[in-house]
Amino acid sequence: MKRFIFMEDSIARRLAITVALAASVTLLLLQLFFTFGGSWAKPDVQATGLVQQVATVIRLIDASLPSERPRLIEAASTDTIHYGWYSVDSNTARLLENGYYLESQVRQSRAFLDPFLNHKPDKTIVFQEDNPASRISGLPYDRTRNPDAYFVGVRLADGSWLLGIALQRFWGFEPFQRLALQIITLTLWVIAVSMIASRQLSRPIEHLAASVRLLGHQPQSSFIDETGPREIKLVAQTLNGMQAQIQRFIKYRTTMLAAISHDLRTPLTRIRLRGEYIEDKEQQTNLFRDVDEMQTMIDGALSFFRDDAAAESTSMFDLPGLLQTIAYDYSDQGHAVEYHGPNKTCYAGRLYSLKRVFTNLVENSIKYGTDPTIELERQKDGSLVVFVRDRGPGIPEDALSRVFDPYFRVDKSRNRQTGGVGLGLTSAQAIVRSHGGDIIMENRNDGGLEVRVMLPVIIQSSHNISEPKYTGHT
Repeated sequence: MKRFIFMEDSIARRLAITVALAASVTLLLLQLFFTFGGSWAKPDVQATGLVQQVATVIRLIDASLPSERPRLIEAASTDTIHYGWYSVDSNTARLLENGYYLESQVRQSRAFLDPFLNHKPDKTIVFQEDNPASRISGLPYDRTRNPDAYFVGVRLADGSWLLGIALQRFWGFEPFQRLALQIITLTLWVIAVSMIASRQLSRPIEHLAASVRLLGHQPQSSFIDETGPREIKLVAQTLNGMQAQIQRFIKYRTTMLAAISHDLRTPLTRIRLRGEYIEDKEQQTNLFRDVDEMQTMIDGALSFFRDDAAAESTSMFDLPGLLQTIAYDYSDQGHAVEYHGPNKTCYAGRLYSLKRVFTNLVENSIKYGTDPTIELERQKDGSLVVFVRDRGPGIPEDALSRVFDPYFRVDKSRNRQTGGVGLGLTSAQAIVRSHGGDIIMENRNDGGLEVRVMLPVIIQSSHNISEPKYTGHT
């Protein structure tokens, strides 16, 4: 039974689920906000109808006879708002007239009420329970039961006062405050949802990028996990297919070179046999030397390509232990090779390939310079740098950029009689770069050559790490 396309893990499905969850959480938060938000969640004062209600009562009382006003006031009062009317000669009217009120609150209340009144009142007052005017005796509200009451009063045309008392606040922020709160809340929520959505989409891409980076460091043994959304799986499958094709190409190339090397041995052997009949010993010696050199070049090239195609697995090993062992091995042969650096540092790499690199560099220093020193340093970012320094003649500046080219030789200090075919540094550079690092050669200011091998920290996947550790001299 086929699954629906939407049921398959994909970037589109993850995005749709993230948006749906974001909408659901938004509705839930809104419900919680209106339930527990207090005055924040209450509607604007104009949306409650309070302003229109007070304006209606003001118009009604202002148009009625003084004898009818107490009865109308009693009828207009509700459970949420009480009204009181005070004649011009009453003590309450005089106290309301002479009270102190905040001009900003008065101005705002007039802006709310005036549009609903035919005749604008001569004076409007607004105050809260903390104002001394709220303590006037006889006001129609209970201070103990309504400690957060709000008061608005107007002086009518005949000089009497009408006072409206909202027993508790049942409206929210002002329009500007409400807009600011909505913008801030919406901005924070958009940022939160965007971070969650981007994380859901970027995490499989980051995982793919790390796998591809590992593939560049270990092209022979790495395999990209085909996990994640459908689109990422397709990319991983394509890269794995391409990697398999590259491996087949390398295998075919190595097989072809091995066959060529085997086929060339026969004519070289015949040339050597025929050279036995040359009477001129000098010419015979030159011929044999050329045949040996050709054989060495063929074997060296084949060894280089075989190293490139080797599938040595990555393992955790003690890099200082490897460097100290190389130094001790050459010291046993009578060369004063010294190691400086930490006694123990774990590194994930191809042990025997790196051993060939450092052995080649030390051997070159011994052959063409002086007995070198090996130094290991850990950088702040966790990467490692291995220095191989000697005090020999160094390398001409115009040749430094070419020392890693295949078969390149520095004419004066290196010749074919010293051994090798010019592929050692090329192979060393290829091995180090396959670890994501690089080799740099520089002439030292005080004489000699410095080789820096930079090895970055490689993030390993679980199926690419093997357990063996390097053990050498202690």
